[in-house]
Amino acid sequence: MKNSLSSEFMFQLFALLTAVILVHALYVAVIRPSADDQLAADMAAQIAGEEVVPKRSLAVVIRDYEQEACFILLIWALSIMGYKGRLNLKEQQLLEEELLSIPEGTSVLPEDARQYSRSIEALPPEQQDFLLPRTLLSALQRFATTGSIPAVSDAIREQCDIESDRLDSELSMVRYIAWAIPSIGFIGTVRGIGDALGQAYKAVEGDISGVTVSLGVAFNSTFVALVLSIIIMFCLHQLQLAQERLVLNGQRYADSRLLRFLVAND
Repeated sequence: MKNSLSSEFMFQLFALLTAVILVHALYVAVIRPSADDQLAADMAAQIAGEEVVPKRSLAVVIRDYEQEACFILLIWALSIMGYKGRLNLKEQQLLEEELLSIPEGTSVLPEDARQYSRSIEALPPEQQDFLLPRTLLSALQRFATTGSIPAVSDAIREQCDIESDRLDSELSMVRYIAWAIPSIGFIGTVRGIGDALGQAYKAVEGDISGVTVSLGVAFNSTFVALVLSIIIMFCLHQLQLAQERLVLNGQRYADSRLLRFLVAND
């Protein structure tokens, strides 16, 4: 478990650094130069007295630092959810395997629990940390200790509840990112409105170009942040749904492949 947590932390750190490098390189090389060229052309046309309708291209909408930070966080969150989704898929595939070979009609007594535990303990260390092996092993150990079928049922339910809480808590970073992105967008809104108010005297003199650019920063940052937060929340909902299905399927597996074969000693 410690190794899996350590590898997950290293993956998250690597994903964050990769997102920062890739997004910043794209902004420096493509997005900001393109946006600056378009804004400069519109400004030159306005100075020349031409009637210009500014084009709100994608580069102009996402050019500012707040939008760059939002895209970095988006890629980071998607990477974390992709990692979680990959683990979830591996655990779902384990549900299709025959971890306990109990023939139909067999009665499993408490003294037999150790024998059936060996097949689970022989799994690779990575798979032993999955929900299903831990649940089955916990149930067999409880049955060998207590010889009580209700106690085994409680052990299965407790293990599934613990796993559900663990999976939910491990998504706290994604939830924080989903909260942080709109907050960064609002920071851009405040910055843009502040810059616009600082140039209000120019608007009074007839030059509204600075005010419009600053207001563009304000509204664009909020727009981009809200759109990205919608994407993250949708992906987060799908991941949570898959994790909840995994826990329910694991509990059903334990009930159908183990619990119904148990027979307590008189």
